[in-house]
Amino acid sequence: MSQEPTSSLVIAADLGGTHLRAALVDQSGRIHAQLKRDTPHGESANCIVESLASAAAELSSQLKSAAPTVVSAAIMVPGTVDKTNTVVVSAPNLPCLDNFALKAALQEKMNLPVLLENDANAAAVGEMWLGAARGYSNVICITLGTGVGGGIVLDGKLWRGADGSAGEIGHTTVEPFSGPPCKCGNHGCLEVFASATAIVRMAKEDFDKYPHSTLGLDGLTALKVYNAGIAGDKLSIDVFKRAGRYLGVGLANIITLLGPEVIVIGGGAANGWSLFEEEMMEQIEGRVFPSRGKNVKIVTAECGDNAGLVGAAKLAFDMQQL
Repeated sequence: MSQEPTSSLVIAADLGGTHLRAALVDQSGRIHAQLKRDTPHGESANCIVESLASAAAELSSQLKSAAPTVVSAAIMVPGTVDKTNTVVVSAPNLPCLDNFALKAALQEKMNLPVLLENDANAAAVGEMWLGAARGYSNVICITLGTGVGGGIVLDGKLWRGADGSAGEIGHTTVEPFSGPPCKCGNHGCLEVFASATAIVRMAKEDFDKYPHSTLGLDGLTALKVYNAGIAGDKLSIDVFKRAGRYLGVGLANIITLLGPEVIVIGGGAANGWSLFEEEMMEQIEGRVFPSRGKNVKIVTAECGDNAGLVGAAKLAFDMQQL
């Protein structure tokens, strides 16, 4: 990323189901400072507002008097944002935000213009700007985190749909009749098979079937399942293979429907790529018309955890120029 100085900064915040990450980002995509803390979980959205405002204040306090000016804030949420980008319509992993006017609350609290955006949409923009989707105009970005997010870019523009809800790939159905319940109210969503949360759940569900597994159930995380899989643990390997199969089914549907040039897969659970890639690709190759499948690149994200932060900042800078 460029190291050239800039006259303005955006406070970008990624409000995940598990962690809240925030950064000061300039117009070149350079991150000047960042922080990470646990996402608060409460019955009221006020705890989210307070935590975001506190993170912004902490970052701003690190600026020297001659530092660039903070011109706006860009907030990413793990859920559906309405077509005016002002209200969180639904956030299955943060239900306190459902139907909450987060933009107005934050603008009043932070005294800055605020951009509200779906987290996977922002990640898609970040990867197009500085990452694995540079040079492409038709891009799907999948984030495998606490949940599964999706961002769609068609002809170089974010596709939000008629009401702002397009791109919720994690809540497409991949196991309609015997799939486990999802927090969204549906059954058999991609999210309940391919997210970090799903990795942990499936490992616990199948634990008794693998008496020689090296996994311990206390404090189990997707990272621990991955590390055990790399070390040869059969339970862990099979869990990631199962996730890969369902991810492949979901991606095959997306390729058939939208015909993207590239699909970028990011998020923490994407670190398990080496354990699920083969199963994922097998499903895609078996389900997609050969003429379509062979023309789609499927790659891992290059911007890592920062994709959404730089993408949200880019959208905020673009908004300032309107």
